[in-house]
Amino acid sequence: MFNFDIKSCMERGDSKQKKRGFFMKKLLSSILAISTVALIPSLAFAGDLKANDVVGITFWLISISMVAATVFFIVERSRVSGKWQTSLSVISLVTLIAAVHYFYMREVWVSTGESPTVFRYIDWLLTVPLQMIEFYLILAAVTTVSVGVFWRLLIGTLVMLIGGFAGEAGMLPALLGFIIGMAGWIYILNEIFRGEASQVNDASGSAAAQMAFSACRMVVLVGWAIYPLGYLFGYLMGGVDASSLNLIYNLADFVNKIAFGVFIWYAAVQDSWYKA
Repeated sequence: MFNFDIKSCMERGDSKQKKRGFFMKKLLSSILAISTVALIPSLAFAGDLKANDVVGITFWLISISMVAATVFFIVERSRVSGKWQTSLSVISLVTLIAAVHYFYMREVWVSTGESPTVFRYIDWLLTVPLQMIEFYLILAAVTTVSVGVFWRLLIGTLVMLIGGFAGEAGMLPALLGFIIGMAGWIYILNEIFRGEASQVNDASGSAAAQMAFSACRMVVLVGWAIYPLGYLFGYLMGGVDASSLNLIYNLADFVNKIAFGVFIWYAAVQDSWYKA
């Protein structure tokens, strides 16, 4: 009886400690979410937004959508198991960084009417590598994966972005920049569809991780195809003006960043709460 009582006390103590830890995680998530929302007033400084400025309105809507997505991912982070929390932290960074840059891009567009190319590529230079890292994190959450996957995806991403920026900014001939950017994108596609990353995913044995991996790589294949098409028509064929090009890029960012994160969140919840 005495031993039983001690064991019961220890179990109650462990239960209280777990509840306290869960409460602290929720509190931290709430603080981070509130801090994110608190950034909005300091960033929402755009000039007068015209009712007929469709592009300017999309900049504003996407800014707020990215903030909302960030708050959602931060709050949901405490609901999933520890192995998925890094993935949700990273996608929260993706949407937060995008939100901040979209506030600034909107200001440039509304104030000058010019494409915010520099801000856009700074945003992509920070967020796209983080999205590529997510493939590594998805696999690392459920199986063993070599660090080579991480580096190949990162290198492919940098080649794609640097080539695209150099072409759009006039540092390289537009065609050469396009070719370099496409080479980086194709390299990434090969890794996630046929390379080691794809092979590790197939052998992982985790239905949730495989779903997230497959959905995210379809975003990279289909969703990301919008960007080279915009570049092609905007800089090589001359059939798209600045307004149309920014509208294309804005809508693509909205889908490709938020949907990417939602797929990861869904897999994390499924694996954490509904795993058989």
